[in-house]
Amino acid sequence: MVRFHDPRGEVRTAMEPYELSRDIRPNGGAGATVALIANGFPDSEVFVSKVGEALSARLEGIETRLWNKGNPGSVVSGDTLEAITSECQVAVAAYGH
Repeated sequence: MVRFHDPRGEVRTAMEPYELSRDIRPNGGAGATVALIANGFPDSEVFVSKVGEALSARLEGIETRLWNKGNPGSVVSGDTLEAITSECQVAVAAYGH
């Protein structure tokens, strides 16, 4: 007889629901601008551009803007953060590698 082991651990912390601060789905995203923030790794701009294309295909009314922080080891600069918060209602940031 073959026995399978499930490697997943037990969840020991209470699940916390994630609440969106802004729902961009109504009206196909019309009026919403999404910041796409590349983390600076090679091809991160390509990756977040593809995320933007997927969002635009699903929500035809959204606009996207792309930023690349340039270095995976740095934080987004103050000027860039100011531009993102003034121009966009939603941000998608790539992290990891």
